[in-house]
Amino acid sequence: MPAIREKSMRMGDLFIELVDDLCGEFALRLASPRDAKHRGSQVSLTHQHGYPIMRALIGRGVIGDFRAPDILRFGFAPLYLRYLDIWNAAQALRDIMQTDTWRLPEFNTALAVT
Repeated sequence: MPAIREKSMRMGDLFIELVDDLCGEFALRLASPRDAKHRGSQVSLTHQHGYPIMRALIGRGVIGDFRAPDILRFGFAPLYLRYLDIWNAAQALRDIMQTDTWRLPEFNTALAVT
C-alpha cells in the first residue's frame, strides 16, 4: 500500500508541475493542496469555463469530472494509469486551451453529468 500511495502522490505532483509549465497562461488555478501529503489521489483545478473544458477533455479521452461552479477534477488511480497518461492529459489540456476547442458548441451544451 505505501508504494501505491507514493505513486499516487508522484502522479499528482507531476500533473500539477505539467499544468504549471504547459498551461500557466490560461487562468487555470490549483484548488487542491500543492503538498501531496495533504491531498488525496486527485487534483482539482478551477477555471471560469471549467464545464466546457472538461467536456472537451472527455472528448479527447481524458476522463475527469466537473463540479460546479468551476472545478475540473482529475483522479489518479496508480494501479491503472501510467506517467505517460499524466503527460498526455496535460498536453491535451494545453491543446484544448491553446486552440479554444472548449468554445465549440458541442462542449458548451449542458448534460446531466460529465
